Amino acid sequence: MPVELTWWGHATCTVEDSDIRVLTDPLFVRRLAHLRRRRGAVPPPDAWRADVALVSHLHADHLHVPSLARLAPGTRLLVPRGARRAVPGLRRLGHLKLTEVAPGDETMVGDLRIRAVPARHDGRRLPFGPHRSPALGYVVEGDARTYFAGDTGLFDAMEKEVGPVDAALLPVGGWGPYLGEEHLDAGRAAQALARLAPRTAVPVHYGTYWPIGMDAVRPHEFHAPGDEFVRLAALRAPGVAVHRLGHGERIRVEVVR
Repeated sequence: MPVELTWWGHATCTVEDSDIRVLTDPLFVRRLAHLRRRRGAVPPPDAWRADVALVSHLHADHLHVPSLARLAPGTRLLVPRGARRAVPGLRRLGHLKLTEVAPGDETMVGDLRIRAVPARHDGRRLPFGPHRSPALGYVVEGDARTYFAGDTGLFDAMEKEVGPVDAALLPVGGWGPYLGEEHLDAGRAAQALARLAPRTAVPVHYGTYWPIGMDAVRPHEFHAPGDEFVRLAALRAPGVAVHRLGHGERIRVEVVR
C-alpha cells in the first residue's frame, strides 16, 4: 500500500503508514526565542493529528513543549531517555502517553514498529542543566521503512544502524549560517543518501526558521540547501527519487516488495 509523507517545515513531518499517523519533532509556532518562521504558514490543526509523535532530541526547536501540548489526549509520545528529568515541562503533558527510548529500543503502535537509532548530535537540553540524553533517529517500519534522521552528522555505522529503508527524511540545513559536523548540510546529506540508498528521499530542516535580524547574513544558507541537495543527490545517488517539497506538501511512496 502507498505510504504518504508530508513536510510541514523544519523537522516536522507526518508519515502515514498502515493507517497510523506518525508526527516528527512537532513545532507549531511562528516564533521561538530568537528564531522567526520566514517561510511557510504555521502548520494547521490537521498537522496536529497523530497516533504517535517522535522527538529526536531535546533542543527546543525539536522538543517544544507548547507544541506537544496541542496533541490530542491519548497520543503516544516517544522521547529520548532522560527527557523527563531534563525537561520538567514534559511533566505537564499528562494527557499524552510518554515513553522514553534509547538506540535499539522498539515500540509497536498498531501495525507499525518504530525503532530508535543513533544520531551524531549533542542531545542535551541547551542551555540548561548538565543532564544528557541521546540524540535519536527513528525508523518507522510498516508497509514501508521510513527513516527520520532528526539532527545528525555522518557517522561510521549509519548504514548498519539504520538498515535498509524505502524512504529517508534527511536534514540538509539549519537555522543559522554555520553548521558543524554534527549536522547534515546538503553535501553531507547527499553522502548519507548514497550510503543508505533508499528509493525516495525528502530534504527537511531548512528554509523555515532563521534568526531575527540576520535576514541579510548569508541568505543563501536559508534558501539554497533544498535545491543544492537535489543537485548533489543526482550526482551521488542517481537511483534515488528526491522530492523537494513545499511546506504542507505531501508525496506518496509506492512500495514494491
